[in-house]
Amino acid sequence: MQDKVIVIVGASGGIGSALTRKLANVGAKLVLAARDGINLATLANELSGRVLTVPTDITQPEQVEALIQTTLAHFGQIDILVNAAGLGILKGYNNIEPAELERILDLNLKGSFYTSQAAAKEMQKRKSGHICNIVGILGKHSMPMAAAYSASKFGVVGFSKCMAEELKRFGVKFTLFYFGGVDSPFWNNVSLKVDRSKMLSCDTAAEAIFYALSAAPEAVPMEINIQPDSHLFF
Repeated sequence: MQDKVIVIVGASGGIGSALTRKLANVGAKLVLAARDGINLATLANELSGRVLTVPTDITQPEQVEALIQTTLAHFGQIDILVNAAGLGILKGYNNIEPAELERILDLNLKGSFYTSQAAAKEMQKRKSGHICNIVGILGKHSMPMAAAYSASKFGVVGFSKCMAEELKRFGVKFTLFYFGGVDSPFWNNVSLKVDRSKMLSCDTAAEAIFYALSAAPEAVPMEINIQPDSHLFF
């Protein structure tokens, strides 16, 4: 990871901040993006090395473009994009309000698409790059109370696989991460009762992402599925 330019979207969240700390320790050039500029600045102050913070609302295409152009102006290239931002709404399908559906699709699906699209355009020019989209197990398997959330995450899987096919001849790799429950701030505003003590830690999730990013150039870790031992085998 030495000198790699890595854009982390959702950097101030649980998985994003855990990954950021790991990458800062190995000499990566980090671009941290999230909506809350204060949280980003607090995180950046904890890190050593080369860190750029760019407050960004990824639901707004013009802000995503500004994130990419700022990264290029500062570091000259983009080697890796990690999409770690996400919104959780877990409730019955008949209780999902139109505004809630729009919010979750805007952030989880459209936001991930905008960032992947913008980063991929630059990676294609250089014929090199790696895009990591954190999907979660509900982007692969269904569950009651998760209709809206799964709709957003199944969509991420769909566009990621399509883009991977289009971009493989340009040396751009995609990795999808299907984590089971991760004990992160994601659950703070979810009304569904869960036992967070049995979930994966953010550090465990970050280790898996770090592994994928560290793979040999000829290796493509396309999908990584990690579940807590309390989960059923899918």
